[in-house]
Amino acid sequence: MTDIRHIFFDIGGVLGSNGWDKEQRQRAIERFDLDPDEFQWRHEEVIGEWEEGRITLDEYLDIAVFYMERPFSRKELIDFMCSQSVPNDATIRIARALQADSRFTLMTLNNESEELNIYRIEAFGISEIFEAFLSSCWLGVRKPIRRFYSRALGIAHAEPASSLFIDDRQQNLTPARALGMNVIHFTSAAQLRSDLERLLDLELPGA
Repeated sequence: MTDIRHIFFDIGGVLGSNGWDKEQRQRAIERFDLDPDEFQWRHEEVIGEWEEGRITLDEYLDIAVFYMERPFSRKELIDFMCSQSVPNDATIRIARALQADSRFTLMTLNNESEELNIYRIEAFGISEIFEAFLSSCWLGVRKPIRRFYSRALGIAHAEPASSLFIDDRQQNLTPARALGMNVIHFTSAAQLRSDLERLLDLELPGA
C-alpha cells in the first residue's frame, strides 16, 4: 500500500464534463452560427490569458465573439456555456467516499477560467468535498507547465511521494510523475475505483 495523504483530482474530464473545450465550443459554433475559423483563432489568441486569470469572461467574449454585432445576447451565450457543464456523479461519489476517510486530504488541480470554475464547483456540488481548488485562474499558470504542480504542492504543503494526481490527459500526468507524484490516468469511474482500491488498499462504492 502506498502512503498517500493528498489526492488531487482534475475537474474537467474526471469530476464532470469539460468546461469550454473543443466539443463545447463546437456546439456553440453550431448553436450560434459562428464562423468556425474566425472563432477558433480568436479563442486561441486569449485562452491562455483567460484561464490564467489575466482577463475576465467579458474580455474573452469581447475578443472571441462580440467584436461585432450578434443576433444573440451575451447572457444567452454565457447561459449556454454554463449548460455544457455536466457532473460525473459516479466519480463524485468516489471522491466523497475518499473525503470521508480521515487519512486523505482532497484538492483539485485544473485549468479553468475563474467564472466557469466557480460555476462548476457549485453546479457539481463539490465545494464540501475538496479542501481547496487549485486552479490555473488562481495559480497564474496552467497544466502541463511544471510550475503549476510545484505551486500546488507548495500550497497544499504536500510531498510528491505522498501525493496522488488523477487526470484524464496523459500530457498533464507526465510533469506530475516527473516531480515524484503518484498518478492515475482516468478513463472511467469504474477504472478509477479499481485503481484506487488497488493503490490505497481500501474498498470504495461501486461506480
